[in-house]
Amino acid sequence: MKLIVDTQVFLWWLVDDPALSGRARGIMRDAGNTLYLSAVSAWEIAIKAALGRLELSGEPTLVIPEQMAANSIEPLPVQISHALHVYSLPAHHRDPFDRMLVAQSQIEGLPILTSDVRIG
Repeated sequence: MKLIVDTQVFLWWLVDDPALSGRARGIMRDAGNTLYLSAVSAWEIAIKAALGRLELSGEPTLVIPEQMAANSIEPLPVQISHALHVYSLPAHHRDPFDRMLVAQSQIEGLPILTSDVRIG
């Protein structure tokens, strides 16, 4: 299965947070799955870390690529088609980071591994 890993799921995975469900853990551990981390998630993490709203074990420029490599997570770049698709999303997707993840999910045909019922 191919999936986009939501920002919060990725962060919970990094610290083995008990908030991450057993189902999500199983999906993350399954070597048969192809996991993607969106550039949008990296951007969100970098912004929050720079503002002091998120504490990581190191700088995002090091932690994110290291964790992606260690967990066989592929990068998902943002394409123009993703950005333009945001226009057609319903208003209940308000968070700009979530809106882009939803757009990427719809354009690429990839489900999002998330705990957020608004985007899942």
